[in-house]
Amino acid sequence: MNKTIIIAEAGVNHNGSIELAKKLIDAASAAGVDYIKFQTFDAKKLASKNAPKANYQDKNMKESGSSQQEMLQKLELSPEDHYELIAYCKQKNIHFFSTAFDLDSLDFLASLKLGLWKVPSGEITNYPYLKRMAETSDPIILSTGMSNMNDIRNAIDAFVSNGVSKDNITVLHCNTEYPTPMDDVNLKAMNFIGRELDVRIGYSDHTLGIEVPIAAVALGATIIEKHFTLDRNMDGPDHKASLEPHELKEMVKAIRNIEKALGVEEKKISPSEQKNMFVARKSIVAAKDIKKGDLFTEENITVKRPGTGISPMEWENVLGKVAVSDFMEDDLISF
Repeated sequence: MNKTIIIAEAGVNHNGSIELAKKLIDAASAAGVDYIKFQTFDAKKLASKNAPKANYQDKNMKESGSSQQEMLQKLELSPEDHYELIAYCKQKNIHFFSTAFDLDSLDFLASLKLGLWKVPSGEITNYPYLKRMAETSDPIILSTGMSNMNDIRNAIDAFVSNGVSKDNITVLHCNTEYPTPMDDVNLKAMNFIGRELDVRIGYSDHTLGIEVPIAAVALGATIIEKHFTLDRNMDGPDHKASLEPHELKEMVKAIRNIEKALGVEEKKISPSEQKNMFVARKSIVAAKDIKKGDLFTEENITVKRPGTGISPMEWENVLGKVAVSDFMEDDLISF
């Protein structure tokens, strides 16, 4: 069974509080995910002072009128915060992970030697960022929200031309709207990306609920990423489009069940159903009393349960044979 990597995206749902971040780690660990992912950035290097907030950010926050930079400054994690959260993740037996949004933050995460990178959708066209990441030679997860196929090809080419093997790249289909309308999910694009670009695939989900990531696993996603929060009613840009802890736990449980259910590409009788074969299948039986020496005909034999006798697939072979003994009605036929 291939295990899907499940990333619980805490993102900035810690609201700038290290204690809240630890509670998110507690919830992610309890849900059974593989990684909890935060975001690493310097607000002044990520957004200019004139950059506006996205519509969903304005809508989801009580504070209005502030710039994107002002909003992000309140959501930064310091280097010391990172060290503390990494140590706490080790206590909770969950992998710490983070996404860098500027070159200095990328270099800082490289110094932590996390062994894995995640390119957020907004950086897919940031060549200096992609080049710097490629130089570390660590595996890369690439989100593709707001992208077309050329954007994805160009990003992969940037990685490959700077020394990254395609075997070390997983592309996540994604839609960058919070929450994503079901009509815009276009989940079939995930497999299309995999076929066209010959890469491993996954899915980063921003829909409400857990149905779509579960469906993505059934379609072949090797990585699932999903935002979560302690409470959707909290103030912040991403809480409204995030799962709460009990929902995250249900999603993980469902994905693990789907992994088991997918099985292998072979149709065979499973161990659990073998005991039911003789009960549910049928055998050739006497339709009425048959005397020794009579011929088996369409009139004196029929098919009924249980399936412990001659299979009905032998019907044509039985017709015309001589009964070697007497048979009462419903007796299993033998010859």
